[in-house]
Amino acid sequence: MSVDWNAFTPTAALAGGVLIGSAAAVFALFNGRIAGISGVLGGLLRPVMGDLGWRVAFVLGLVAAPLAYAVFASVPAPRIDAGWGQLVIAGLLVGIGTRYGSGCTSGHGVCGLSRLSLRSLVATATFMGAGFATVFVVRHLIGA
Repeated sequence: MSVDWNAFTPTAALAGGVLIGSAAAVFALFNGRIAGISGVLGGLLRPVMGDLGWRVAFVLGLVAAPLAYAVFASVPAPRIDAGWGQLVIAGLLVGIGTRYGSGCTSGHGVCGLSRLSLRSLVATATFMGAGFATVFVVRHLIGA
């Protein structure tokens, strides 16, 4: 995946960050829950009575929001510089990492850091560092 630096606008990035942060804060305030995607999806895999509705609505919102956006604006075609094998391996590694780290980027990076959680700080530093190292090795040492 590549970033079109000519089309990058700090204002749009800031607005997106404010929307994500506000949504996570409102979700926590009104539901008493962390808006961590891996936890929400994990709860769908092990459903608990009375807990299913909001999880389904949350996931449907994740799918519906970009579709609704596409009605009003042109969506750029994604460009991913990886094959299916690499994507499957990457997805499995991310899934394993979220289980070992007890959360994902949204749970730790957005919600946990905003709550000043030391555990989330360590988790976020770990997955960001691992991501930086992976990109460096794959792009610069291996040359893929």
